[in-house]
Amino acid sequence: METTNNPINTPINKPPDNNLVWAIICTVLCCLPLGIVSIIKSTKVKELWAQGNHVEAQKHADDAKKWAVWGIIAGASVWIIYFILMALGVAGGLFAGY
Repeated sequence: METTNNPINTPINKPPDNNLVWAIICTVLCCLPLGIVSIIKSTKVKELWAQGNHVEAQKHADDAKKWAVWGIIAGASVWIIYFILMALGVAGGLFAGY
């Protein structure tokens, strides 16, 4: 496999990982809006690579991963806050009669 000295040091024959799996996991389990943006970015990677636009393909792959990670963080944060508030509500209900 031949490599060139391009700014991202990726092999010419192999496109970067499009992070589509992370985008789908983010969309289904965590945060729908950010996951959709991640899916859109990840689906453009192979198309841009095939057109010879390797830098843009890598940028879209990196953006897809960034949006997926932010979606997972946002979704996890919402769930953590939800469980904390539910626990406080249950605890407040238990001690309401005292």
